[in-house]
Amino acid sequence: MPRLKQVLFPSQSRYFPGHRWINIGLRTLHLIGIAGVGGGYLYAAADETWRIYLDLCLASGLLLSLLFIYANGIWLLQLRGHVIMLKLLLLYAITLWPDLSMPLLLVILALSGWISHAPGSVRYYSIFYRRRIESV
Repeated sequence: MPRLKQVLFPSQSRYFPGHRWINIGLRTLHLIGIAGVGGGYLYAAADETWRIYLDLCLASGLLLSLLFIYANGIWLLQLRGHVIMLKLLLLYAITLWPDLSMPLLLVILALSGWISHAPGSVRYYSIFYRRRIESV
């Protein structure tokens, strides 16, 4: 039986047929969710009209995270993974503290823009190793 380290951190990333298209589809659903949540907050829509978008955002974000972890768990050790996990927690926090929804949403959007456009030296940085890592 393979050790957990070998399963989580393969020497080469794992992919399966359709992996890229699933990634693109989930990212698209995630963007739709963010747009719906943003619209719901910006235009003070009733909870029931935008809640489905929040659920879509959470579900697609979680599935994207699982897809990244499946490909290579090193994502969990890199700053890009940490920021996405933080964003998921902040999205969930919106459900707990709706009064803070706008500031939380703005933080999520700021984190999204920052990490997605950061150079590799930032995205692949590991706080555990204190350097950029691309393999364990």
